[in-house]
Amino acid sequence: MYSIGIDYGTESGRVLILNLANGEEMATVVVPYRHGVIDDVLPETGEPLPPDWALQDPDDYIHVLTEGIPAALAKAGIRGEEVIGIGIDFTSCTVLPVTRDGIPLCALPEWRRNKHAWVKLWKHHAAQRIADRINEVAAARGETFLSRYGGRISSEWYFPKLLEVFEEAPEVYAACDRFIEATDFIVWFLTGREVRNSCTAGYKAMWSEEEGLPSDDFFRALHPSFTQPAEKLGTTFYPLGTRAGYLRPDVADMLGLTTRVAVAVGNVDAHVSVPGCGVSEPGTLVMVMGTSICHLTVTKEEIRLPGITGVVKDGILPGWYGYEAGQAAVGDMFAWFVQHAVPGDYFAAAEKAHLNIYEHLERLAARFAPGETGLVALDWWNGNRSILGDADLTGVIAGLTLASTPEAVYRALLESTAFGTRRIVENFQAHGVAIRDLAACGGIAHKSPLLMQIYADVCGLPVTVRASSEIPARGAAMFGAVAAGPEAGGFRTIQEASAALAPPVLRVYQPNGAAKSVYDRVYAIYKDLYEMLGQSRVDLLHALKRIRLDVTGSQRI
Repeated sequence: MYSIGIDYGTESGRVLILNLANGEEMATVVVPYRHGVIDDVLPETGEPLPPDWALQDPDDYIHVLTEGIPAALAKAGIRGEEVIGIGIDFTSCTVLPVTRDGIPLCALPEWRRNKHAWVKLWKHHAAQRIADRINEVAAARGETFLSRYGGRISSEWYFPKLLEVFEEAPEVYAACDRFIEATDFIVWFLTGREVRNSCTAGYKAMWSEEEGLPSDDFFRALHPSFTQPAEKLGTTFYPLGTRAGYLRPDVADMLGLTTRVAVAVGNVDAHVSVPGCGVSEPGTLVMVMGTSICHLTVTKEEIRLPGITGVVKDGILPGWYGYEAGQAAVGDMFAWFVQHAVPGDYFAAAEKAHLNIYEHLERLAARFAPGETGLVALDWWNGNRSILGDADLTGVIAGLTLASTPEAVYRALLESTAFGTRRIVENFQAHGVAIRDLAACGGIAHKSPLLMQIYADVCGLPVTVRASSEIPARGAAMFGAVAAGPEAGGFRTIQEASAALAPPVLRVYQPNGAAKSVYDRVYAIYKDLYEMLGQSRVDLLHALKRIRLDVTGSQRI
């Protein structure tokens, strides 16, 4: 028997078929989004989008299903009748307004010209002013829910984006019946049933099983007319591993599957990676590395600590409290550097050596010893998610001289992401969450041995990489097998599935003591800059961003 995992990332969707007998990945198909990330102009009108907007087209998500699943079945050489389950994971909080029938508003001709009718991607940061208001009002009122999220919520979350629509496009708010996480939208499309998952509700919508949503009074304090906070969200959420339903007949025919395929409730791309890595107990910090990094771990008892993005009961694994922290720019920061700051002769040299540009830069960067570049960077190209929770922070490179080379800057950027992770590890450890080792997954973990060794050396912890480059899709497939259940050839629990199907260890990177001692010195400088520019003199970077937004806005008038 087989299960399908579908991992919806920022730029593409991955469809993986997992053999439930032996854990073999039978086939993987990557389907790029045809419209990509929409952050420049609205496709229908050419209207320039304001700064910090990031939209997507939900048709791209359906295209991942209709192209990816049949292609994966053909590539694997298996019949649709042999598939028993499907699991979905998605970037979060990625949300869209839909009708009562689950049709995206932007799919309707009368709404395609309104930018608020489109999918708002996780990294849509234009609602930061609303996130700031939520934090200020919650703190002033002494709202207890805020401590579950390290004292701050982010513009990336559900209610900042919903209130942005409510205030800026009330006509869109009135027209949509639901404002729904994209992972739940796909489950609705597959099954014909709206079944919302508890994971995104807990981490991104300020909901908990014990307390529900924050009070109506709190939301009225945010906006006196916002009197029904659950109106577009609902109040019923289902635990991870729950069977949302089965494929509806027309979708089953379209995908080459059967109506006996169980569909698991939706999940988050990072969170499915914990069982996908074979992690089922405390002590390991899982790093899901892509355009950004999510850091995930679990404990038996709840510990509320500052600087995280959330702690949710059963949020990652049943029976445990799951913690999330993260860095908002990693792979996309490296991509920015390659696209905007690498001279043409480096590309020519890479081509001559039969390498891609990242491989070429990594070879050059590996020639530097720790500390040899004389550079240190603050990894805030897309704001700071943890510890500071400030989307208005921007990146910094310190120590540049006329002798600084592109490969030196590239290495400094690599190191900056490791320093950011060390800051997160230290925060966990200082508040009683033990971290003994790191587990890295995602394409970067396989493609950049240099970066993995830097993480081990900077953090002083071993880093384990598993023999699968598609851990999120693999984890999603495991949840699909749990939704199918043992009666269909699946599993009772996600822990059982993880124990049976975790991929073997590919490599463990051990910290080098000499390298760590040098990195300790560089990290001390990083931390001083971090605290100054992110806390005591945060006004400096905020002012630079405000000037840019003011000038950009005046030029568009």
